[in-house]
Amino acid sequence: MTQDITQIWVYLSASPLLGLTVTLLAYQAAFVLYRRSGNNPLVNPVLIAVFILVLFLTLTVTSYETYFAGSLTAIVSAVLVARMLDASTSTQFSLAPKSVTTPIAMGIAERIGGIPSLTAVLVIITGILGAVGARFVFDAMKVRDPAIRGFAIGIASHGIGTARALQVNEQSGAFAALAMGMNGALTALLVPWLVAGF
Repeated sequence: MTQDITQIWVYLSASPLLGLTVTLLAYQAAFVLYRRSGNNPLVNPVLIAVFILVLFLTLTVTSYETYFAGSLTAIVSAVLVARMLDASTSTQFSLAPKSVTTPIAMGIAERIGGIPSLTAVLVIITGILGAVGARFVFDAMKVRDPAIRGFAIGIASHGIGTARALQVNEQSGAFAALAMGMNGALTALLVPWLVAGF
């Protein structure tokens, strides 16, 4: 019986289906916590889901690689600030794709010589800060148009910000998703080209 369970686990752990299933379950559990908190942005479902996934991968001794099988201003400003602070080249390259969704950002970072795991952390922090703080920035700037708010948050805060924008207003969510997709494609084209000039 134990051998059968071990064989099933070996099969499942090599399948992209496991990663997808665990990710969806982790997010669902995190979303339930988020709803029970009264939609408090500090109880961010993406952040909680990441913690659940890290715990799962650690407990099951599953490598990240196995699990992972399944805009110009943001790029330049992040790299320039890192350069002014005398950060290493690999850290600068890890910062470059921080405003796109995690899978794209990690792929870009790996391609240009950055540190994908550092990039993932930076992407998540960027998304959470945008999801939590964007409303206050927009209100202070008196930006009320849901399309503008959504587009801006989609560019700056990728998937996490887009999810929050969708919860607040459908139109904001739609524009955030559009901006996130466009920004992901543009960043994937621009970052390698910009890095070649460094």
